[in-house]
Amino acid sequence: MEDFSPIPMTMTVTELNKYVKAMLDANPVFGDIYVKGEISNFTNHYKTGHFYFTLKDEGGNLRAIMFRSNTQKLVFKPENGMKVICRGRIEVFVREGQYQLYVNSMQPDGVGALYIAYEQLLSKLRAEGLFDESRKRPLPKIPTRVGIITSPTGAAVRDMINISGRRFPLAKLILYPALVQGPDAPPQLIAGIEYFSRTHSVDVVIIGRGGGSIEDLWAFNDEGLARAIAASTVPVISAVGHETDYTVCDYVADRRAPTPSAAAEIALPEAGELRRRLGNIIKHNSLALEKLASSKRRRLEALSSRRCLSDPHVITDERRMLTVSLTDKLSAASRAKTDKNRVLLSGIAGKLSALDPLAVLSRGYFAVYDGEGAVIKSVGDVSVGDTVTMRASDGEIKAEVKETKGRS
Repeated sequence: MEDFSPIPMTMTVTELNKYVKAMLDANPVFGDIYVKGEISNFTNHYKTGHFYFTLKDEGGNLRAIMFRSNTQKLVFKPENGMKVICRGRIEVFVREGQYQLYVNSMQPDGVGALYIAYEQLLSKLRAEGLFDESRKRPLPKIPTRVGIITSPTGAAVRDMINISGRRFPLAKLILYPALVQGPDAPPQLIAGIEYFSRTHSVDVVIIGRGGGSIEDLWAFNDEGLARAIAASTVPVISAVGHETDYTVCDYVADRRAPTPSAAAEIALPEAGELRRRLGNIIKHNSLALEKLASSKRRRLEALSSRRCLSDPHVITDERRMLTVSLTDKLSAASRAKTDKNRVLLSGIAGKLSALDPLAVLSRGYFAVYDGEGAVIKSVGDVSVGDTVTMRASDGEIKAEVKETKGRS
């Protein structure tokens, strides 16, 4: 350890803080230390990516900071109340006169970091509705093309090929080779989902691998892969690990298979069973068609035996008699209407004849008009010497007024 000079009797605040910092920096214990505590006052500084928080226990608090270069390596999200073990160094911040822990790495205390990250992602995606059954699509009944996203050298792909050949050899398998573990696996798996979704070259997609530890299966807990499966335009079957293994992909996929072999059995029908079912359908339809044809045949025979088909005059004679009957009714109705209108017309004509001035003239009366053609109604309408016209029923008489005489 470095030999420090005696502390002078009087020091400035800065000098004291620097002295304490030098003492801590010189002690290797504080250069690489593990500190266990509970997170509080957690702040995720989104602009810089740094984490600011306090570690506490029953007896005290310790300020801590974790820079972005280290936060990006975490597989889980720290939260208030979470108990963690932090590894880092203790340094004094001279300006503030405080010491704090600069965290290089962090892991949960008692529960694995991967498990916490897994639970956090499940909660997030479940809240968004990505696991809802209502958004999941049905699998095709008889797929002719099946996409497989897995390692081309693993046992999983060999199992699926064998089961496909045994169950439904007519189906074409299209392999999209991808890594199934390690940090480079998620981008390749996502690329496979996006390829089949974009090209529509298959009817259904199987994505998966054989069993392993949580670290081995971690690529299938990737958030980006989960969202790619949710956005796929082709139904997806997740077949990751063994029957007891569950990944995020299992929850978001349209169907989960306990193993890759089971996925092939779910995706493809069994040829013998399919042949039997098709035979039953064909037999049922044949019986239905035969029954329908027999019914139509009896109906046709019943219609063909009717007299109207053997002797067309049955129809024409009936129609002719109906026409004659309707003609007679129409004629009778027309005559009745004509007679009624004739009587009505005679009555109107009689009334008009009674009011006709010519009829009056035919009985010996004259209608007298002055020179302008106006009817003379009074002695005062004419004067002696006027010429008047006297109209009879058969002509006119011109006369000159010699004398007028009023009624006394």
